[in-house]
Amino acid sequence: MSLFAKMFGSGGKGGKAPTPQEAVQRLRETEEMLAKKQDFLEKKIEQELVTAKKNGTKNKRAALQALKRKKRYEKQLAQIDGTLSTIEFQREALENANTNTEVLKNMGYAAKAMKAAHENMDIDKVDDLMADITEQQEVAQEISDVISRPVGFGEDYDEDELMAELEELEQEELDVHLLEVEGTADIPLPSVPSSLPSRPAKKKVEEDEDDMADLAAWATQ
Repeated sequence: MSLFAKMFGSGGKGGKAPTPQEAVQRLRETEEMLAKKQDFLEKKIEQELVTAKKNGTKNKRAALQALKRKKRYEKQLAQIDGTLSTIEFQREALENANTNTEVLKNMGYAAKAMKAAHENMDIDKVDDLMADITEQQEVAQEISDVISRPVGFGEDYDEDELMAELEELEQEELDVHLLEVEGTADIPLPSVPSSLPSRPAKKKVEEDEDDMADLAAWATQ
């Protein structure tokens, strides 16, 4: 069985394809495994380097063998680095695909809901309804205009003719007022008497009679 078959299972015709979540989880586990292998190889490389330095002057053969093993470990480490980059790229692509799948699923769900909402709607009926609404709004506006229009109770007057008549009446009133002012200026004012009015004659006779009575009374004493 190949490495990919071990990682993702057999993908035969009858086999069920893994979900994106399952594939992402498997890739994460593989990344962890390779990261551990990296640590192991880095330690081995350090050990072989120490061995090579230790035997560099004493045992050249052992030093060369240590350097060869160090090269092999470094090559494996480089391969793992490349594998991790590929796995990381694939994991990110799967995560994006999973996100897109969820988005599309929700969009499909929303589309079904919208379709169900519009199922009993007919575009022709909607157009007719909107036309009726517009017509009724126009009728309501016309009614409002008629109601707010001043009522003449069937009488139709010429505004220009009324204004001319009003000006004529104003002119007549002005003429009368001017004539009254001019007539008042021609009327002579009464003269002021220069002396007090004389005592009435009747009162003078009564005084004379009183004087004569007084004189007769005095004479008989």
